[in-house]
Amino acid sequence: MNTVKLLRNLAKRFPKSIRTPGDYVGLMTGKLPEEVHTILLCLDFDDIVYDEILKMKKKPDMILTHHPFIYGTRYRVLKHSEIKRDLVERIDKMGIPVYSMHTNFDTGKGGMNDALAEALGLENIRPLETISMARGGELPKAMEIHEFAKYATQRLNLDYSHLVHGGKDKVKSVAIIGGGGSYKYVNAMLEGYDIYISGDAPHHIRRDVIAAKYNFLDVSHEVEKIFMPQMAKLLKEIDPSLETIIIDHEKLPELITK
Repeated sequence: MNTVKLLRNLAKRFPKSIRTPGDYVGLMTGKLPEEVHTILLCLDFDDIVYDEILKMKKKPDMILTHHPFIYGTRYRVLKHSEIKRDLVERIDKMGIPVYSMHTNFDTGKGGMNDALAEALGLENIRPLETISMARGGELPKAMEIHEFAKYATQRLNLDYSHLVHGGKDKVKSVAIIGGGGSYKYVNAMLEGYDIYISGDAPHHIRRDVIAAKYNFLDVSHEVEKIFMPQMAKLLKEIDPSLETIIIDHEKLPELITK
């Protein structure tokens, strides 16, 4: 498929204009080919992914990541990161461009947070009124909160999660942002959702949730690995002949208990 045509199709759903201000999306490094037939999908491009590409007989035409490979200006990032500078040089020599879709994919219809809400089996899925990136919806039936926490952890394909139970004992309405949106719990709470799901919650956020008598399920940032199958599905809708390679190499930190 023509590469420009493909990216224009994606941009209709996930334009750069809906990214979070200050976010870096688009072409990270390399030069786009005229045609693209095989796309490698991953959360982050790193040495592990590079080593996997070396083993491939058929190399991808493009690498499409969720998290920006270069977060900041190219000059500043490469000046301060020898590891990233070396990786850029190697992937450039291989002639494979790296393209990233981050908060524009989180926010757009059919993107990250729609996929997560659908994985939870929510009904009446819609953006929150006060934050367009988040999604809210209702469970078919109300669930006891600990039962829901186990259900959500399983449906989101995670090994564990952390429940902050300061509010209702029963959960019916749910709001979610994948990744590091813990501080947006206030938006979900003020809009009347029974529980908010996101990640990267520091101590003070957890204490604030308890003080507010609210519920929060803290899930790993790696819940965003749903990016790969969701993007693969969208690419097939654009052009069924496109081939996708998924590398899901990021694992949750080990959970150590006494």
